[in-house]
Amino acid sequence: MSLSVGIVGLPNVGKSTLFNALSSKQAEAANYPFCTIDPNVGVVPVPDKRFDALVELVQPNKQQPATVDFVDIAGLVKGASKGEGKGNAFLSNIRDCDAIAHVVRCFEDDNIVHVENRVDPVNDIEIINLELILRDLDLVLKRAEKARKLAKANSAYEHAAEAVCGRLQVALESGKRAIHVPIEGPDEQKIVREMMLLTTKPMFYVCNVKEHQLAAGNDDPMVAKVRALAASEDSECVSICAAIEAEIMQLPPADRKDFLDASGLEEPGLNAVIRTGYKLLDLITYFTSGKQEVRAWTIHRGTKGPGAAGVIHTDFERGFIRAEVMWWEDLVTMKTEAAVRAAGKLRSEGKEYVVRDGDVMHFLFNV
Repeated sequence: MSLSVGIVGLPNVGKSTLFNALSSKQAEAANYPFCTIDPNVGVVPVPDKRFDALVELVQPNKQQPATVDFVDIAGLVKGASKGEGKGNAFLSNIRDCDAIAHVVRCFEDDNIVHVENRVDPVNDIEIINLELILRDLDLVLKRAEKARKLAKANSAYEHAAEAVCGRLQVALESGKRAIHVPIEGPDEQKIVREMMLLTTKPMFYVCNVKEHQLAAGNDDPMVAKVRALAASEDSECVSICAAIEAEIMQLPPADRKDFLDASGLEEPGLNAVIRTGYKLLDLITYFTSGKQEVRAWTIHRGTKGPGAAGVIHTDFERGFIRAEVMWWEDLVTMKTEAAVRAAGKLRSEGKEYVVRDGDVMHFLFNV
């Protein structure tokens, strides 16, 4: 599985510049609204020092890191939920994403037009969130009306739909996102899933700043406002300079460290963005390692052995017998699987084993 993150925000906040920095596919970045008409999708490898260490050790014929799909969705404006701008199409594009990266402009620049003619990151966030909420509220009201009609036949499922839609309506009308509404039982979970509500998706904020603001970090006044808002929503906030990120990605890999050092950065902002997305969705990585291929696999935290095997192939899950498991650092330190086994650090685990973030696994199965 791969993580799909939709990049949203008002026009001219740096979404496409960020996308260009994150992806080898170049989206047009221009100083006017709606320059990105169709969503651009870029597949980006996940930076992972554990994976790099395994590749260096094994020298495989093929290597496949975990990946993240970034979707550059054109700028939303007030009224998007009613079709303003390209609202209907843009909001629909968000539905297929696992999480939302909400890019917020946290810098002043007279040369870059702001669609609201002022720079106020908290107000920008409220505009986008309101449009998502209004779109969801419209869907909830329609589903509630359907439930009321069908519930007359004493359908337990439709009674559940009526109940959950009622709670969702109250929350959305008060400006809260649907993700904060408690969902009770499998019927309600299915009903909410079928509505594909936009505000059920985990969201984090990406503060786009100028280079000189990076030194201030979280103490920058605009960034501090966004971080406080994110904390109040139990969400996350990442600060980057999209312009610098774009420059980094244009450099040969060998020159990037010197550029980062000169800019006072420990790593590209891409790494923080990906880690934040993983944290929100509670994802982890395990590895398969051999001369033929070293590969990173993405799974949800808490996945057991058969489920992890199923990410590779459904036959692996269906015929799962056991998994041979070792810790990535043990393999890197001891150099070979034989040495890990001799040290008693290679374990045989069954169907109830909960996979750890960083396990190296080999599956035995029979179908």
